[in-house]
Amino acid sequence: MVLYINTRDPKIIEVALKKDDKVIDKLVDHNEYGSQVLLPRIVKLLKKNKLEFTDLEAVETEEGPGSFTGLRVGASVAQTLGFVLNIPVNGKFNKPVNLRYT
Repeated sequence: MVLYINTRDPKIIEVALKKDDKVIDKLVDHNEYGSQVLLPRIVKLLKKNKLEFTDLEAVETEEGPGSFTGLRVGASVAQTLGFVLNIPVNGKFNKPVNLRYT
């Protein structure tokens, strides 16, 4: 299952679940808070479809053009999910990070 995140518009948040390039389900939220509601919408979409974060195989996010802050929040959430779940974001894996402090 692929999680799709669209935060291009500062007032519209779209999250969708895709399987084999077909949209299975999606939530679109029009509000004044913009990307502040992104994570709760992802959780709601997963629960609605009886899925866990660990069921995700990849994350796709819009790259632009659009609201700089919205795109940045969408990319940050996507990269964090990709890193934590060890899944690709926009078709690319995160590079390993050395978390040792000297």
